[in-house]
Amino acid sequence: MKRGKSKADAPKKLDSKLSVKKGPERASKKPRKTKADKDPNKPKRPPSAFFVFMEEFRKSFKEKNPNNKSVSVVGKAGGDKWKSLSEAEKAPYVAKAAKFKTEYTKKIAAYNKNQSGGGSHAAADEDESDKSKSEVNDDDEEEEGSEEEEEDDE
Repeated sequence: MKRGKSKADAPKKLDSKLSVKKGPERASKKPRKTKADKDPNKPKRPPSAFFVFMEEFRKSFKEKNPNNKSVSVVGKAGGDKWKSLSEAEKAPYVAKAAKFKTEYTKKIAAYNKNQSGGGSHAAADEDESDKSKSEVNDDDEEEEGSEEEEEDDE
């Protein structure tokens, strides 16, 4: 008995839509964007009140549960505890977070001042709003025009 060729015996053809394109075909697409290198001198962002709380909570949880190796269990327990705290109980953590944030704003201002080359130019940019100088001048002219209209009405 001779057996005929079945579909399973036939060589499989790759579906061109499903196959992964490599080599020169891949090169025709847009090149991937690379991330800019992080500056190691840039200050780290301050922790939020929750992270200040978690730092303390991890220590106490580790003392109570020395055999626990799972990070997720600690995180879930900390999140549940944070949700159950009242605003009065959260207040010390919020105050610490605010203190860290003020320190961070001072550090980042000094960092940005050094990055831009220092001098009074950087301080002037921080004091001014986002408007360009021409927009600032336009606003001044509009205010003068509205004062003249008020004088005409009287």
